[in-house]
Amino acid sequence: MSHEHVSYLELLARGAATEAYDRPVLLARASGAGPEALAGLEEAKQLALRVRAELEGRRRREAELSALFATAHDLAGLRDLDAVLRAIVQRARSLLGTEVAYLSLNDPAAGDTYMRVTEGSVSARFQQLRLGMGEGLGGLVAQTARPYVTADYFDDERFQHTRTIDTAVHDEGLVAILGVPLSLGSQVIGVLFAADRRARVFEREQVALLGSFAAHAAVAIDTANLLAETRSALAELERANDIIREHSAVIERASEVHDRLSELVLRGGGVHDVAEAVSEVLGGTVEFTETPAGAVRRAGGHAVRAGDDWVAAVSAGGEHLGALVLRGRPDLDPVDLRTLERAALVTSLLLLARRSAGEAEQRVRGELLDDLLDAPDRDRSLLRERAARLRTDSDAPHVVLAARIDRAGPAGGTEPSGRESADRQRLWSAASHLAATRRGLASARDGGTVLLLPLGPGESAAELARQTARHLGGALREPVTVGASAAVRAPLDHPDQVAGAYQEARRCLDALRLLHRAGEGAAAEDLGFLGLLLADSRDIGGFVERTIGQVVAYDGRRGTDLVRTLDAYFASGMSPARTKDDLHVHVNTVAQRLERVGRLLGPDWQTPSRALEIQLALRLHALSSPVAPG
Repeated sequence: MSHEHVSYLELLARGAATEAYDRPVLLARASGAGPEALAGLEEAKQLALRVRAELEGRRRREAELSALFATAHDLAGLRDLDAVLRAIVQRARSLLGTEVAYLSLNDPAAGDTYMRVTEGSVSARFQQLRLGMGEGLGGLVAQTARPYVTADYFDDERFQHTRTIDTAVHDEGLVAILGVPLSLGSQVIGVLFAADRRARVFEREQVALLGSFAAHAAVAIDTANLLAETRSALAELERANDIIREHSAVIERASEVHDRLSELVLRGGGVHDVAEAVSEVLGGTVEFTETPAGAVRRAGGHAVRAGDDWVAAVSAGGEHLGALVLRGRPDLDPVDLRTLERAALVTSLLLLARRSAGEAEQRVRGELLDDLLDAPDRDRSLLRERAARLRTDSDAPHVVLAARIDRAGPAGGTEPSGRESADRQRLWSAASHLAATRRGLASARDGGTVLLLPLGPGESAAELARQTARHLGGALREPVTVGASAAVRAPLDHPDQVAGAYQEARRCLDALRLLHRAGEGAAAEDLGFLGLLLADSRDIGGFVERTIGQVVAYDGRRGTDLVRTLDAYFASGMSPARTKDDLHVHVNTVAQRLERVGRLLGPDWQTPSRALEIQLALRLHALSSPVAPG
């Protein structure tokens, strides 16, 4: 082996640069070697360079494989996605020998691409860059799912340049850029880049190497997503287990509450029994109220918070019956809320059952009163038996009352039939409740309601009529007019009198409406001489007593002549001067007598309506008085 060949082996052994392999040829030419020797040296040089290139390729391949192996190892122990992606970008930059390497990911929600990891970058603008989809070299790579390389970025027209991207690339000073896609199946999720600040050509092997790193990066992202999904699934499973346990507790507690409420209902308990049972279960105080707030009405069947209290509406078929109010438990879990709501439902069922029973009793009361009005010849013992079952006071004096809602309808017409029907139903319901409370009877009749109520001790028919009008009007929040008959003694013993009393009450009711006294209650005795005409009893003595009784009594006690003075005063056209001539007394005497009359009858005794009643009473008094002997 020649000395020159040994030199090439030494160069290979120490990994000399390519330029060093020209030295043996140059030395031989300088020493005057012949053409044959120079040709041999040239052949040896080429062989040595091929060996050197092969060794260099193997070393590079070994480094690449080592880097890829390290990356695979990172993936196997993936804990932090950012750390793995940063290691991939660092190795890509090192092996490709570029000044910068970076990785961008697509953001489907924002519809753009953003920088995820950069290595070797010095520009903050570049590191924070966000690209619109399809823009720049990265946009071309993402769009075609193929690698792209440019030796001079700013002179390359194959992709879309934008001011934002070009400014950021210029700030970083990049010239040559290689980009390869990060793909999961057919979907491009980002781009891995290697770039230099000088013009350069990327070899196919470098493109393939960067593609291998991109594949690892895609696997890392996919693995991280799977891990995140797995953790999320585990968390969901834990929550599901918690929910299952909670639901088991709910079922147990709900079963306990259901058993208690069912037992209570079957035992015949009432609304307050439900409230007491739920108070014990929930550890607070539950009360029933008939006036729920508007917010509770709008909440439907759900319990709502009202300050530190909880309120659940009690309703049925869209009708609000009241509410259950829980106090002393400001914090309730869903189980307790459902318990309160279930108790409200049971309460509504109890109220409906109680109402149904009440309505059945009301119908029975109405049927008994209808029989008294329409079939007075019924067997009286059967009537008494039916009345006893309803706990009515059949032996006391009773008054028949005719009641009707009085509301001004539209000008020139009447109210719609639907409204009238609803009013009648409401009036009947309120009247039936009053009748049951006062141990009487009530029935819907002739567009209104008729009641048969017992008189209390010292109570008059007129007082009972006024009380009834006030009670029904307050219950319905509408003016209710009530006309009353004279008292009927023991109506079950004299059922034939009930129908006549009803007609008298109706005439009184009609008179009140004609007198524009809607919303009032009155008996015939309240209506003066009109009442005298309306009443079946024609109680002339009672009318005289109510109208001028105090004047007659004063004459009887004092021996005065006030009644004759009144008669002369009206006969003279209410002239004191003509009155004194008729009575043959001084005008001052007439004035004194009329002043005394005013104190006895009230200051309004000379108004037209009072004066008319007084004159009629004077005539009736004169007719009913014994004739003096001639």
